[in-house]
Amino acid sequence: MQTATPTARKVTRPRADALRNRERIVTAAREMFVEFGPDVPLDDIARRAGVGNATVYRNFPDRDALVREVVCSVLDRTVRAGQVALAETGDAFGALERFVHVSADERISALCPMISSTFDQQHPDLEAARERVERIIEKLMDRAKTAGQLRPDVGVGDVMIAVAQLSRPPAGTGCLSADRFVHRHLQLFLDGLRAPAPSVLPGAAVTMEDLRQS
Repeated sequence: MQTATPTARKVTRPRADALRNRERIVTAAREMFVEFGPDVPLDDIARRAGVGNATVYRNFPDRDALVREVVCSVLDRTVRAGQVALAETGDAFGALERFVHVSADERISALCPMISSTFDQQHPDLEAARERVERIIEKLMDRAKTAGQLRPDVGVGDVMIAVAQLSRPPAGTGCLSADRFVHRHLQLFLDGLRAPAPSVLPGAAVTMEDLRQS
């Protein structure tokens, strides 16, 4: 008796044009969230992306899904920037500087406040993206501390808070008009991180656990 050969299941992959449409939607949403805040109509996002409304809803069933995808994509681009800085910048503190300035250009501080007001902060995709960012910042800071270039009394949380506070105001409140000040103020902050430290900081280094509990 001949045994039937099981039919291989065909794996369906998204078409190239479908992937491009999804990328256009995420890019348009990121731009408009920064310019106008998280309540911008999805129809307006579809128009900027050059796709139909149905295409937006086919990719993202609701606003929460789209906001989450935008935030995660920005966090992942920031991680890649950190990886490039580690690989290409021989100076340890220079790699940290490069990462901080790129993070500001990604407008993280304008997008991340949407998290608490729009969807579950414990979503696994979001948690995983945040953990990747935390790990790359730790690597950059550990390398600079080992080289004796970064003051030892600062933590990952200190850097994240400073980047968020100095880089951009909240989304939709004049983000773009503040651009001319951003990198100047970030460099002032970065210069204060250099070792040897000219002063003793009050309190303790801020950890990620401190941020989660605040």
